[in-house]
Amino acid sequence: MGRYHFRLPDVGEGVAEAEVVVWHVQPGDRIKEDQSLVDVMTDKATVDMTSPVDGIVTAIHGEIGSMLPVGSVLVELEVEGEGNVSATAEARPAAAPPAAAPTPAPTSALTPAPAKVPAPAAGFSVAEQATPSFRKAGETAFAAPATRRRAFDLGIPLQYVAGSGPGGRITSDDLDAYIASGGQTAAAAGGSNAKTGIEDTRIIGLRRKIAEKMQDAKRRIPHIAYVEECDLTQLESLRAEMNAGRREGQPKLTLLPFLIRALVRVLPEFPQINARYDDDAGVLHKFEGVHIGIATQTPGGLMVPVVHHAEARNIWDCARELARVSGAAKAGTATRDEMSGSTITLTSLGLLGGIVSTPVINHPEVAIIAPNKLVDRPVVQGSFITVRKMMNLSSSFDHRIVDGYDAALFIQRVKRLLEHPALIFMEDAA
Repeated sequence: MGRYHFRLPDVGEGVAEAEVVVWHVQPGDRIKEDQSLVDVMTDKATVDMTSPVDGIVTAIHGEIGSMLPVGSVLVELEVEGEGNVSATAEARPAAAPPAAAPTPAPTSALTPAPAKVPAPAAGFSVAEQATPSFRKAGETAFAAPATRRRAFDLGIPLQYVAGSGPGGRITSDDLDAYIASGGQTAAAAGGSNAKTGIEDTRIIGLRRKIAEKMQDAKRRIPHIAYVEECDLTQLESLRAEMNAGRREGQPKLTLLPFLIRALVRVLPEFPQINARYDDDAGVLHKFEGVHIGIATQTPGGLMVPVVHHAEARNIWDCARELARVSGAAKAGTATRDEMSGSTITLTSLGLLGGIVSTPVINHPEVAIIAPNKLVDRPVVQGSFITVRKMMNLSSSFDHRIVDGYDAALFIQRVKRLLEHPALIFMEDAA
């Protein structure tokens, strides 16, 4: 029998590390060639790692949520034959990959480990702390700024902490004594239904990638927001008519395919908006093709599949491709190509769209468009008030690349096509 070490392979595109997302095997499992071992997530995609050999799992490395560099040993196997680990190499202690911090167990803010709680100050007993006289409403709880900050971090209301300092001032030792008492006074003050527990959830996997990407986008991109009101009465009438007469096999049209086609018509006038900005190199990449990212809510979090080459698709094909890539993202079957390459992004909450939003740009793009909720609203037309189908169109732009004037002009051009949808289908409409 031999030993076989399965290492995290180089998945390309400059990826230097990956996060362990799901283990499919455990020590003692007998596995076959091509059987799934572990899912790892890179900046680009989630990758299913399969075994290249038959064998018995003797050890796995990396807790869920831990980051491992390329080349790290993921799985140790016992295999027939010599394997890929020599006796000499096995005898040498191998440098283990950095161990991930263990997932913290849910704790209560009022019941930390006793070892961390200093003894109460002299002359101040826990028994006295457990049954202090509560302060009256409006009575000030005196404490130093550092003590107030610590109480805030611990989630302790100073109103329920007895002070042992001069004039009843609350000290850090008083907080320790309060904690050691189990926070009985807070429960008494709030009644038997007071809830003091805190659940700690480690942010890993797709949710961590989303958090990192959003943080990076807001840190690197100076956003400028612009909102315009659009009258979509004509478009909604046209959409209903087209859906009523659609042929077999044609998808149902939502608002987004019309917005995609409107963007396709307008973006050639604003090439700096259909672009990706490499701010590290100081280069703006302007694209002839329009590749529209569709922000999609999935069971795992927000993902952005891409409708590639929207400029080459008619309204029906846009709707069909939009539904296909969004469905693949929700089902977790989208490929790396389907999840990359966007040059501008659409994000819509549909019926939850609200009145106004300030979407975060999908870095390294320079613009994102967010249609809000479509509602019936009274509108003044000439000397009359009539009910029209109105929608706000929110947007964000990278102010390093797009000036406020150009941002407003761009959205105004899109608004014109949406309000007069026949122009979307006319070659000289723009």
